[in-house]
Amino acid sequence: MKDQYFVYILCSQRNGTLYVGVTNDLARRLGEHKAKLVPGFTRQYGVDRLVHAEEYASVLDAWARERTLKRWRRAWKIDLIERDNPDWKDLSDSL
Repeated sequence: MKDQYFVYILCSQRNGTLYVGVTNDLARRLGEHKAKLVPGFTRQYGVDRLVHAEEYASVLDAWARERTLKRWRRAWKIDLIERDNPDWKDLSDSL
């Protein structure tokens, strides 16, 4: 079985609060966010809509990308989301 790691961006609504995370099981993790099982930031601010995801074969690469995105300006993250998902659709339905 090949290793899969995902860096993802969640939002509360279009142009709303953003969250960047990393996981090895995107469907499970999104289920946790949507069910409000993850304590902290995402539950507090209602951040549970998947608007961007990237796949990596190495956990180190995924962690590096997550750190990079977390340091990005908000406008850069919005540009990244709108490049591939201009309508800010919740991509979790396609998993």
